[in-house]
Amino acid sequence: MIDYVSGHLASKKPTEAVVDVGGIGYRVLIPTSTFERLPVPGEAVTLLTHHHVREDAITLFGFVSAEERHVFELMIGVSGIGPKLALAALSALRPSELRQRILEGDAAMLTRIPGVGRKTAERLVIELRDRFEKDGLDDGASPGSTVSGNDNFRADAMAALEALGLSRSAAEKAVLGVLRKDPAIRNAEEVIRLALRS
Repeated sequence: MIDYVSGHLASKKPTEAVVDVGGIGYRVLIPTSTFERLPVPGEAVTLLTHHHVREDAITLFGFVSAEERHVFELMIGVSGIGPKLALAALSALRPSELRQRILEGDAAMLTRIPGVGRKTAERLVIELRDRFEKDGLDDGASPGSTVSGNDNFRADAMAALEALGLSRSAAEKAVLGVLRKDPAIRNAEEVIRLALRS
């Protein structure tokens, strides 16, 4: 199992990063919360990973915090929840927010995550509530903090929303709707979170 990758960030997109480790580029799928906290390409980076093996694919999923990885691994342990859906959930909500919604039994809020219907949301609440009650999660980010100064935040937000299952026109409409309500937003992560909640 690959527990982490550490090297230089070769490239990044809202849903993936490539980490150069001794001349080998590891493609790592990430939630947008991790994307916003990555350094600029060329700088050193360490990502905690989940090594996912299926008979038709071997995939690395990466996270900047142990809490993100922990929630991801708990979610994919729920029947019917795959890695793509778990990444969508972590792109929509921080680990602490997701934990709070599940502890409160807020299935309606969970249905706003792309790909999560009423039954799936209820299953998440039922199967994860006890586990979250025993955990003390902290997503490792101070409220309102951002690490990225990315000027292309709109394009990044649209690309991430498309990767999470929205059509191009729906992603564009969602991003524009968020920016109309709050034109001061200047980072993709916040745009994505608000777009997924609307």
